[in-house]
Amino acid sequence: MNSSEIEHNVKCIFENFSNEEFVFDFLLAYGISKTSVTRLKKGDFNLSKVKGELLYKNKILFKEEDDDSLLSTIDAISKEERILKHKPRFAIVTDYETMVAKDLKLKRNLDIPLQDLPKYYSFFLPLAGSEVYNSSNDNEADRNAAYKMAELYDLLIHENPDIYNSKETVHNLNIFLSRLLFCYFAEDTGIFEVESVFTNTLAQHTTSNGSDTHLFLNRLFERLNTKSENSLPDYLVKFPYVNGGLFKDKIESPIFSAKARKILIDLGGLNWKDINPDIFGSMIQAVVIPEYRSDLGMHYTSVPNILKLIRPLFLNELYETFEKHQNNVLQLRKLIQRIAGIKFFDPACGSGNFLIITYKEIRLLEIKIIQQIIALEKIDLFTAAFTTSVSLNQFYGIELDDFAHEMAILSLWLAEHQMNKVFEEMLEGYGASKPILPLKEAGKIVQGNATRLSWEEVCPKSKDDEIYIIGNPPYLGSFLQNKEQKQDLAFVCKRFKSYKDLDYIACWFVKATDFINDEVVKAAFVTTNSICQGEQVILLWPFVLNRGLEIFFAYKSFKWTNNAKGNAGVYCTIIGLQNASNEPKKLYDNTMCYSVKSISPYLTTGTNTIISKRMKPLSKLPVMNYGSKIVDDGNLIFSNEEKNRLVTQYPETSSYFKKLAGSAEFIRGLERWCLYIDDNKIEFATSVPEINNRLKAVSEFRRKSTESSTREMANKPNRFYYSVHNNSDSIIVPRTSSERREYIPMGFLNGDTIVSDAASVIYNAEAWIFGVLTSRIHMVWVKTVGGRLKTDYRYSSQLCYNTFPFPEISLKQKENLCLYVFAILDERAKHSEKTMAQLYSPDTMPIGLKEAHQELDKAVEQCYRLQPFTSDTERLEYLFKLYEEMTKKDTLFAKKKKVRKSKI
Repeated sequence: MNSSEIEHNVKCIFENFSNEEFVFDFLLAYGISKTSVTRLKKGDFNLSKVKGELLYKNKILFKEEDDDSLLSTIDAISKEERILKHKPRFAIVTDYETMVAKDLKLKRNLDIPLQDLPKYYSFFLPLAGSEVYNSSNDNEADRNAAYKMAELYDLLIHENPDIYNSKETVHNLNIFLSRLLFCYFAEDTGIFEVESVFTNTLAQHTTSNGSDTHLFLNRLFERLNTKSENSLPDYLVKFPYVNGGLFKDKIESPIFSAKARKILIDLGGLNWKDINPDIFGSMIQAVVIPEYRSDLGMHYTSVPNILKLIRPLFLNELYETFEKHQNNVLQLRKLIQRIAGIKFFDPACGSGNFLIITYKEIRLLEIKIIQQIIALEKIDLFTAAFTTSVSLNQFYGIELDDFAHEMAILSLWLAEHQMNKVFEEMLEGYGASKPILPLKEAGKIVQGNATRLSWEEVCPKSKDDEIYIIGNPPYLGSFLQNKEQKQDLAFVCKRFKSYKDLDYIACWFVKATDFINDEVVKAAFVTTNSICQGEQVILLWPFVLNRGLEIFFAYKSFKWTNNAKGNAGVYCTIIGLQNASNEPKKLYDNTMCYSVKSISPYLTTGTNTIISKRMKPLSKLPVMNYGSKIVDDGNLIFSNEEKNRLVTQYPETSSYFKKLAGSAEFIRGLERWCLYIDDNKIEFATSVPEINNRLKAVSEFRRKSTESSTREMANKPNRFYYSVHNNSDSIIVPRTSSERREYIPMGFLNGDTIVSDAASVIYNAEAWIFGVLTSRIHMVWVKTVGGRLKTDYRYSSQLCYNTFPFPEISLKQKENLCLYVFAILDERAKHSEKTMAQLYSPDTMPIGLKEAHQELDKAVEQCYRLQPFTSDTERLEYLFKLYEEMTKKDTLFAKKKKVRKSKI
């Protein structure tokens, strides 16, 4: 069950409340089976022999108690060994007026009036297999630094308009900014021994008008690349030798104005030790790349989003191992050895943010393990000093952009220094770190094209290696890919029969599939939700699944957020891949985590069946067509005002017009018209000047087309490029519709309305067909197997309608469905002043219309089975099973038909 269904069930407990039945109703509300609850009532499953107490293994300890003893009782029972050995998740004590509860795993408490339980239903969601996922907030220091650097960049460009006008000089500007960032970070974190030495020295040794600031910076950068201190002025001796390549190339610093110098000094006032090193490269890219400037920060991945990936991929399991062996020093030391041997590989690393956050989290875990070892062994402060076993050489990456590649290396250095400080502080004298200067090799970061490079050459693997592939590769749909990216896709997917419509990110899934093979390797990528929708599933996922891999964790679609002011507006998912196993999988939905047996490519539970496009309906349903396609550059289309004006002037033209309806027109109630002129009326129609001019414009537009089929229609401008229209009544099915709507608005049209190719259409359709299409169970199918435009529904006849499994029903059942359809149409008629958008908005949908739909939902579902479905998950499982049965029968029938033909 999903969380909304559980919330509804909890509310129902209080509609017919009973003290004696409360705990059993409570368990049923969270999905505990009726069989188990019955055995609890009988006492078979109750592990407690204490009167008024119920102990259900791994689930709850429930106890009735007087009001004044609730808190003391729960405190006592949550410590009793007789209870804890059965590992109940929750302890609950109540007098049926007040409830107190404790989550014995997370150590969280609840103390509420019992009647308020529906408000706090989420506290007990782990009973249904759902864990609450929490993420930390983004860092404000990162944002402040980004905006201040952008301000400085703009001033430098203004003062130096002709300097940075080539690829080489822009690269020099990037290097210049990265050096500034290093200096700010170094003076705040102890890399430079004297605090604020960079900012103070800059302020003291440059004039206020900024005219000599560039000279000071040139001398300083030269000093940071010089080992010898001979002949240096005193103010530069205070700075150390850095090395590492950051200062090796001589570049000229830009000219500064007074204002630019002031911002330089103001930047030194920021708290750089709180800056996440993973922001550095991404921040500079956002500063210097024009197309990124509209929303600084949106082009890097924030810490909470990275944690969403690395926690279920490997971090949670490492922490579970730590907790399991927290009292065994030998096992704890083995865990440190294991961590020190893991390889982390990001084959689209950008400026290194995934690698850096992974590095920091691994170092933090190592510190906690060492703290536990110290506590267990009671080590004397002066007898041993621990050093880190984690090395930057465990971190591998590929990045196409040269500058981002350099910044990834720099940021790893800074992260190492930051974590060395944390290591020493948290171990309070037990920990020691090697000095960071001069800078040494950091990570195995390679510059190049990840789709072309051999991943095994970049990150070598052996049979016993534990490797995690991570990252946020580029998303680009087939229409957005440039020539080189299309060639990349062709290179990686050359084994595919069809690949041209794949998203560019599919390259990373394919290469990860090859890399995982039979080794101890797991991978997880952030990706747009399109990879799990519609045709993308058909094209990509058979390749992955047929090689013995599975999705072992995934996030359903969520809106990407980061440290930017406006945040990014991309809808994403996160998908983890591994070799197939029998272990439970984790499916995340908003803040909830569900433990499931399997995860399909559609990010649903259950079967891995992939829904393929069909040209004809699988079920006994009439044909659905795309609407008519005009290809006229808008010349055959009239607004209401334009049409009325022409008919007023030429009344005889009224017969040339038909209403035009696509998704937008039907849903929003827009009125548009189109010319629909039979060939035998064309001569008279062209005697009307405006019609004649419009037809000429259509001919001219089609004649210029690059498509031969369009050019062929240039001599028939009165005809549509493609027409399915007939004069019968029809059902219009919008191709796109808001995901906020519970139902896609559909409707009946008469023969005077032409359905455009922005919608699909069924002609000569009976009312019961409308009932099937607008039902909840059909919507569940559409949401799962159809494509999306962002998150909006994108209805496809080949994917949504032709594949929909619907049983054959009797004439009586069809007549029954028609009654419910007429009830819906009656409810719509009561609100004829409202558009479909208003009628089907969740905020404004009339109660009567909603109830009519719910009644229809039940009637349609009874065509499948008499027993009601309890959740959308159950509906989907039933539909997929029926789809498998029907496609199998369909395939057998086709084979028999082929055999009969061959015999003939």
